[in-house]
Amino acid sequence: MRMNASRSLLLKALRHPDIGLSASPVEWDLLLRQARYAGVLARLCLHLQERDLLDKLSPKVYEWLKAARVVAEAQERTLRWEVSRLQCVLEPLGIPIILLKGAAYALASLPPARGRLAADVDIMVPKARIAETEAALLSHGWEHITLNAYDQRYYRTWMHELPPLRHRERQTVVDVHHTILPQTSRLRPDPQYLWDAAQQLPDSPPRVLAPADMVLHCATHLFQAGEIAGDLRALTALDDLLQHFGTQPNFWENLVHRASLLHLERPWFYGLRYAVRLFNTPVPANVMSVAHASAPPPLVLRLMDTLVLQALVSFLPETTSWRSSLACWLLYVRSHALRMPPWLLAGHLFCKSLRLWTMLLQRKHAS
Repeated sequence: MRMNASRSLLLKALRHPDIGLSASPVEWDLLLRQARYAGVLARLCLHLQERDLLDKLSPKVYEWLKAARVVAEAQERTLRWEVSRLQCVLEPLGIPIILLKGAAYALASLPPARGRLAADVDIMVPKARIAETEAALLSHGWEHITLNAYDQRYYRTWMHELPPLRHRERQTVVDVHHTILPQTSRLRPDPQYLWDAAQQLPDSPPRVLAPADMVLHCATHLFQAGEIAGDLRALTALDDLLQHFGTQPNFWENLVHRASLLHLERPWFYGLRYAVRLFNTPVPANVMSVAHASAPPPLVLRLMDTLVLQALVSFLPETTSWRSSLACWLLYVRSHALRMPPWLLAGHLFCKSLRLWTMLLQRKHAS
C-alpha cells in the first residue's frame, strides 16, 4: 500500500504528531487543510497538546489548531444538550434510546469524542415504536428536512432510519434508526441482540452499544453502509475504540463472538485490516487470524486494498488523482450494491441520475 508524500502527510501527523515540529510552512498549510477536510483538525490539536508541542509551533498554526479545538468543544456541548432535549421528549413516553456514533462517544466519554465534530445526533429506538417517536419529535419542534416523494419512500420502505429531522429553532439534526443497516442490505443483524447487550450510561437513561457492538457498528458503518471515500475520521474512531476497549478483560474474545452472532464478519475483517495497516492498531495475532477467515477472495482483497487506500486518504482536490476519483466512484457503487438488490439499485441510480441531470439543466438555463 503506497501513497505519495502529500497524501500520507496527515496520516503521519496523526500517528506521530511530533513531525509537526520539522514541517515546513508549505507542509503545514497542506496539513491543516487536509485535517480540516477530514474532520480531524481538533483531534490533531489535542494530540499535539498532550505532548506539550503546541507552544513550539508557529503562532499562525497554533491559532488554527486552537480555533478548531474550540469549535469541537462547542459542538460537543450542543450535542449533549440535544441529547437531553430528545430525552425530555421520549423518556415520558417510555421509548428507550440507544445513542449511536458521536452521541455515544460523547456521553460515554470515550476517546473518539475528543476533538470530534458532531454534525447530527444519531439514536436508535425499537422498530415497533418508530412511528410514535417520529410523531413525538414532530410535535416538539422537529421538522422533516425537505425531501421529495421518492426520498420519503426510499427511507421508509428500504432504509434503517427515518428521513432526517431538523429542529426548527436550533437547526440541529437527529437521525432516528431502528437498526444499524438498511432493511435491503445483504447483512441484516438482528437489532434485538444489540438491545439485549446495550449498556446504561451512569445517571442517564439513554443507553449505548456494548463495547464489542460499538466497534462492530463503527466498522460496519464505514465498510458496509458507507461510501468509505474521505472518511478517515471513522477509521480513527475505530482505532480509538480498539485501543480503549482492547485492554478490558475478554474484550477480544467477545468481539469475535459478537461478529459471528451479528453476521458482521466481513466489515469486521475490513475494519481490523485497515486500522492495523494505516494506524498500526494493536490487534492480537489470533484475532486477526480469525478475522482473516472472513476475507474475500485474494483478487477482491487486492482490489479493495487499492481502492480503500486511494479513497480513504483523498483529502483535497489538488492532491486527488484520476485513480482516487475512480476509486471513490467504485466504492460509491459498491456501497449501494451492498445496500440494495440489483433491481432496486438500478432504479435508485436512475432516479439519482435523472435528478442530477435536471439540476444541471436548470442551472444551465438560469445562467
